[in-house]
Amino acid sequence: MTQPPDQPPQSGFGAPQDQPPQGGGFGPAPQTPPAQGGFGAAPQTPPAQGGFGAAPQTPPAQGGFGAPQPPATPPQPPQPGYGYPHQPQPQQPGPYGAAPGPYGYPQQPPQQPGPYGAPQPGYGHPQQPPYPGMPGAAPGGPVPGPQGSRKKTALIIGSAVAALLVIGGTVFALSGGGDDGGEKKPVARHSDDPKHSATSSPTTSGGEDPENLNKGRQAGEAKVLWYKPAPDAPASGADAPGMWITGDTAVKAAYKQVFAFRTADGGTAWGPLAFPQKICAVTPQKSADDKVVVAYMNGGGDRAKCNQLQQLDLRTGEKGWSAEVADGGLFDSALTVELTVSGKTLMVGRSQSGTAYDIGTGKKLYDKKKYGAACFPAAFAGSTSRLIQVASCGAGTGKEHEEIQELDPATGKVRWTQTVKKGWEVTRTYSVDPLVVYLTNRDKKAWNISTFDKNGKFRSEVKVNEKFAPRCGWAVLERELQGCQGVAVDANMLYLPTDSTVSANEIVAISLADGKEKWRVGSPTDRPMAPVKVEDGKLVAYVQPSYDTGGQVVSVPVTGSSHKTTRLLQNPQGAADVENTFYDGVVDWTGGRFFISSGRLSGDDDSKEKLMMAFGN
Repeated sequence: MTQPPDQPPQSGFGAPQDQPPQGGGFGPAPQTPPAQGGFGAAPQTPPAQGGFGAAPQTPPAQGGFGAPQPPATPPQPPQPGYGYPHQPQPQQPGPYGAAPGPYGYPQQPPQQPGPYGAPQPGYGHPQQPPYPGMPGAAPGGPVPGPQGSRKKTALIIGSAVAALLVIGGTVFALSGGGDDGGEKKPVARHSDDPKHSATSSPTTSGGEDPENLNKGRQAGEAKVLWYKPAPDAPASGADAPGMWITGDTAVKAAYKQVFAFRTADGGTAWGPLAFPQKICAVTPQKSADDKVVVAYMNGGGDRAKCNQLQQLDLRTGEKGWSAEVADGGLFDSALTVELTVSGKTLMVGRSQSGTAYDIGTGKKLYDKKKYGAACFPAAFAGSTSRLIQVASCGAGTGKEHEEIQELDPATGKVRWTQTVKKGWEVTRTYSVDPLVVYLTNRDKKAWNISTFDKNGKFRSEVKVNEKFAPRCGWAVLERELQGCQGVAVDANMLYLPTDSTVSANEIVAISLADGKEKWRVGSPTDRPMAPVKVEDGKLVAYVQPSYDTGGQVVSVPVTGSSHKTTRLLQNPQGAADVENTFYDGVVDWTGGRFFISSGRLSGDDDSKEKLMMAFGN
């Protein structure tokens, strides 16, 4: 296939799309949700029915992360789902106007107008009815950007990207009335679980295991080091975004509190810290010196804004600087915000602008506002040394398009600009350094994954005709660039999991140089797996648990001729049921330990929700 020149013709780049495949494609255009979802499968309008990666749902009698559930009836008459044969459609030009290529095929049309939905329902679960009060979309209309509905435990990479992610990403919903937004006040739990009490905090002493999850542990199995019950939450549910592991401390946000546990035994490291209103956003990454920023609401009513910032030191729990995010102007309020860390810079994104702060001192550095031909900053993504901005340009002029820019994190100066062809949206970044972006075209019902070099020049596009399935959470604003999990990138390769509902799948290694498949590896069990991170020359992946078998952490060499899985950790069978019950789960592998935490609390007083859990040898 002919590649575009460094400077794309007719102000655009990206991959062309053509006739639909028999097996689907990674990140296709929005479509009617299938009866059974996949881990971050093709983008779609967030379904009314939830699923893996969706807002928490009423827990089934058994199951959870990776467990089959009874399928739900889609809200509209069913159409062919993601991965099923589709009707042929005319070939479509891509973001950079090249000739149609062999991937990125048109899919079914979205259920409703609006910006693109995301790589969709999560890592292999049939969809379930949502919890009462589950938000259907972010304020202001349909949730845009490649994202899936939030579902039961999804893989969120601790080092990612996002998010969320995801951050697993934060689902923000307004509820009317009352001093707390009409939410049910927290109530005491009543259950036979001795770790649940009338307090709003998890048990903080270490080494306790009242449910004896290690009972009957077999030779070769790891053990549950510790676990914590979730704090009380409103009946409508509450967000529990982020999870940061630093040194010997694991830190977790949930509803109106931030908790810190010792990684070895789960004892209290510091806190918990209480906030006056619910936490609405966090920085998915921490700074090099272990600082994060938490955003919380300025009130409890239906006009409250997510505009209160608080810096925290993950090592000590000390609260640093605080600030209030000002509105950016008409149609650009701080109703919701997106927090991005790049080096020492914190970027606070609104819907049409951004404000940068020094994450260490809270000093305001600069604003990113409207520029050029009516270009408004719409989203940001960061890494250790790079800050990426995506802007929407030319609205209402007939020359609508998007632009990708790299900014100097310290000054906001533009390093380069890459123009996207009209009709294409940059909905996710799978990596910032190197830059890998996922684009969608709603009108042409097409998708594209493109990679760029350090100077912003087009490098390659994914040419693998495969149904991939990373998981992307709902966007807080119009889009959330760093919200996808279950995808890993190193200097040479992009690692993506193939789609699977509840059975074994594969991870495919794709060259960033030419977009072609280099190798693939299958799950070592009959359960799906997805990438977590690349470390020490090996890809680390998490294999989902089943009803009666614990999950696994495995590694795969990324170089050489042999790419077989090696088991790093086998979680105990006795804990499989609990491991299955984390919702919108956040996972990380660090220091030889595996951590999993909930990304969303159901508010169900009888569900015995867990907040966080750690496994090790």
